[in-house]
Amino acid sequence: MTGLDLRPGTPQAHPSTLRVLVVEDNPGDAALVATMLAEVAPGVHELHHARRASEGVERLLGAGFDCVLLDLSLPDAHGTEALGLLRTAALDVPIVVLSGRRDEAVAIGAVQEGAQDYLIKGEVDGRLLVRSIAYAMERKRAEVELAHQALHDALTGLPNRVLLLDRLAQALTRMERRKGRLAVLFCDLDRFKVVNDSLGHAAGDELLVTVADRLEGILRAGDTAARFGGDEFVVLCEELDGERDAVRVAERIVAALAQPVRLGDDVIHVHVSIGISVGEAAHARPEQLVSDADAAMYRAKGRGGSPFEVFGAGMRERASERLAIETALHQALGRDELRLHFQPQVGMTTGEVNGVEALVRWQHPKRGLLLPGAFIDAAEETGLIHRLGTWVLEQACRQSVAWGGRLLMSVNLSARQVLHPDLPETVARVLRETGCDPSTLCFEVTETAVMDDVDGITVVLEDLKRLGATLAIDDFGTGYSSLRALQQFPFDVVKIDRSFVGGIASSEQEAAIVAAVISLSHALGLRTVAEGIETVEHLDCLRTLGCDTGQGFYFARPCAASQPQGA
Repeated sequence: MTGLDLRPGTPQAHPSTLRVLVVEDNPGDAALVATMLAEVAPGVHELHHARRASEGVERLLGAGFDCVLLDLSLPDAHGTEALGLLRTAALDVPIVVLSGRRDEAVAIGAVQEGAQDYLIKGEVDGRLLVRSIAYAMERKRAEVELAHQALHDALTGLPNRVLLLDRLAQALTRMERRKGRLAVLFCDLDRFKVVNDSLGHAAGDELLVTVADRLEGILRAGDTAARFGGDEFVVLCEELDGERDAVRVAERIVAALAQPVRLGDDVIHVHVSIGISVGEAAHARPEQLVSDADAAMYRAKGRGGSPFEVFGAGMRERASERLAIETALHQALGRDELRLHFQPQVGMTTGEVNGVEALVRWQHPKRGLLLPGAFIDAAEETGLIHRLGTWVLEQACRQSVAWGGRLLMSVNLSARQVLHPDLPETVARVLRETGCDPSTLCFEVTETAVMDDVDGITVVLEDLKRLGATLAIDDFGTGYSSLRALQQFPFDVVKIDRSFVGGIASSEQEAAIVAAVISLSHALGLRTVAEGIETVEHLDCLRTLGCDTGQGFYFARPCAASQPQGA
């Protein structure tokens, strides 16, 4: 009776007809169901009949059905076994059990196994059956929708982190039976925060949707593009020959996202950094492949040049080291292992200490006193730089108050710190809590950091100026846009990088560069501080050129506040 239309004398199904599969070994019971439904809702239900569970599975796999009415006593399956077989064949089709057994335990077990309802033959009329089918379909729709929401990103509709990792695990399992390799590509949009800050979050959301659409547009049918969170997307590609194929995918992604995006009246050019990890089932784990791709992405972003990087063994070692440092640094912040050292800044004409630079150190329990180079990069990459930076600011302000506010206290800000939207508020809070005079506080920002996001950093620097703080551009002359930086940003001080000071006494070219920087700074009303003064020759040359302030080992090495050198 496969495919038999059980509606007695009903016309051709209309568009709103519900296709119902009756899995029942008794033809009389199946015919009774058809009669009851036709009497209450004529023309609404198109019934098809299968006598065995295997036949029902075959029908579900071959055509779309809106609901299944299932008897649990079948020739080839009994009880919840039949239910399990049919659910596996069509997870999104609701199943109503229509059983001749009044057994509460069986009924509960059926519902727990995924049945939407449990009805008893002989106690069901047409109205109850129609209502049960309608409710089952509605509950299944809600269930499917909730499952979709749990596994997909609400904004873009792409799979989320949970679903991506599940698909990656399944792909690795398939690789055990097939030849080939898979690749995970971790994609991070460069400077996405600028779009949010300058055009608003609605424009940022629109950009993310566009990126998602373009990713899906260039991938093969079996590949997966997922949104991992924020402006991070992950692409999973299966059945690749190797690394070269993965690189080709990365090239397609870069090309697709490079096309301009119009957001209202603005045109945005999207740049992306991509990390690639290539996996083999024998030794790959989903989380590790994603982590490896993430590490490669950071390498691509930090290195510049090519927008993508393939993960190598050395990166895993560096990633492990970074994780170890991150974990230990978390503990260091809670165990009072951080220290502040201060290096004096000396007036070139008076010889008096008029300021200090606060420099963080880590008193590591095993490795001893660590300089920033050993942990700042890890703090930057993991986001710990914000907690670390706040700690430095609090300690520096307290020390400034302890010294009576006699010295200008310089505090360094990294690129990630200065772009954090809460920085001005954090500074204001610390000033209130410590009682520090903002006019005694100087924030040093590197030239590279300020040119990384001109609009965003301008806003933050102006907020800091309104609080009353002094601003210094650090490492001046080492970037590509030095003069532009002096014009665009509200700086008060220019710090001349040590790389120029080191050769000032022996190189006419270095001396000419430093002289030009000092002259330009003074013309713009800015003070100058020369870093890296180590000899009396450095000191004499800088005095002759008119530099205002000097800092370096010639005067003093950084030391703890308990060991003041002129302070």
